[in-house]
Order: sequence, then C-alpha cells, then structure tokens
Amino acid sequence: MFSKACEYGIRSAIYIAEQALESKKLSLRTVAEAIDSPEAYTSKILQLLSRSQIITSEKGPTGGYSMDRTKLEKVTLSDIVFAIDGDNVYEGCGLGLKRCNEKKPCPVHFQFKKIRNELKEMLETTTLLDLALGMKNGVSVLKR
Repeated sequence: MFSKACEYGIRSAIYIAEQALESKKLSLRTVAEAIDSPEAYTSKILQLLSRSQIITSEKGPTGGYSMDRTKLEKVTLSDIVFAIDGDNVYEGCGLGLKRCNEKKPCPVHFQFKKIRNELKEMLETTTLLDLALGMKNGVSVLKR
C-alpha cells in the first residue's frame, strides 16, 4: 500500500519522535540503524521530512535530526505519507486498473474504497505522540 520510501519515512519519524520525548538529536547513522535502512536512502527520506517541516535537520558538530516536542501532538501519519507519497494512497484502484471508478468499478472497487476510507481516517487521527509513547512504553517496536 505504501512505497518503501514511505515505510522508511514513517519508521524514521516515529523513531525521531520517540527520541524527541527525551530531547535528543540523532545522527543519520543512528536513525538508519534504528529503522534498518541504508544510510543513503535514509538521508533522502529525512530530507523530504525536513523540507515538509515534520522533522528538524541541523548541520554541524552539535547538529542532527530532531523534532520539536510541540509537533508530536500535531503531526499525523497522514502528514508523513503526504510528504513522501502524496495522496496516491487515497486514490487508485485496488487492482491497479487505470479506468476503475464509481461508474465502471473493478470487481473489488467498493470493498477497497471502504478499506481506503478507513485507512485515511486512521492516518489522519494517529499522531506521532501516540506512536512515540507506544514505543517508549514497549507496546510497539520498529525492529524485530
């Protein structure tokens, strides 16, 4: 459903958010290792998140990636998905057909539409604070 870049972007943002609870700045290497992603690929994803003002990127010896704690309650998964994949996850056919629509639906159109709407609601209502607290409390993990 999400692109690989989007998956890494979500994982990166969650990890950075969890560390933001402790006001930590993180190196590229630290983030890449934490989410099990190649550094070069992680760097590009973090640039997208930084340009979208989801995370902060500071250069120099005391720099790193971080997130303002006040943003944790405001940034949703939907913000991250939009920054990396756009709104494609909310559109498109479940079977990948180009001409599927309400008037000429594919065999799974209406079932997929329902799932897509539920996904949209979940992405728009889940904040990074929710996910960071889940990580901190050991309820969820990013690596096996």
